[in-house]
Amino acid sequence: MRYLGLDLGSKTLGIATSDLTETIATTLTTLQFKDENYDELIEKLVPIIRENNIDKIILGFPKNMDNSIGTRAEITLEFKEKLESITNLEVILQDERLTSVISNQVMIKADLSRKKRKKKVDGIAATLILQSYLDKINNRREGF
Repeated sequence: MRYLGLDLGSKTLGIATSDLTETIATTLTTLQFKDENYDELIEKLVPIIRENNIDKIILGFPKNMDNSIGTRAEITLEFKEKLESITNLEVILQDERLTSVISNQVMIKADLSRKKRKKKVDGIAATLILQSYLDKINNRREGF
């Protein structure tokens, strides 16, 4: 099975893919789109889904630290519904709290400039979202 990990922002979408063994997530790309024009974004995303033979989509779900659902999470739920109806694929929500923070910390340790970090943060966040999902399903298979 092949998974696609997504980190949805208001202007960018970080994208990651899994390997065929469902073990490793890898950053694929970041798509730019006009402010919250999610229809345009889905048009750009569908060919990527087809080209990579994606079976399931893992979408970062931006809950608040107190576990409540805010405006960004509501937008994410709407995007999820649109994406499912257009692609006919299951979209699973994965808690994404702190993934952008962790992404930035990793890049700071790698001594990347602020400009380079800004370009890469969404892709790395998508990779972290997908990797956390893959780890979860693989731990279940192994009985952990």
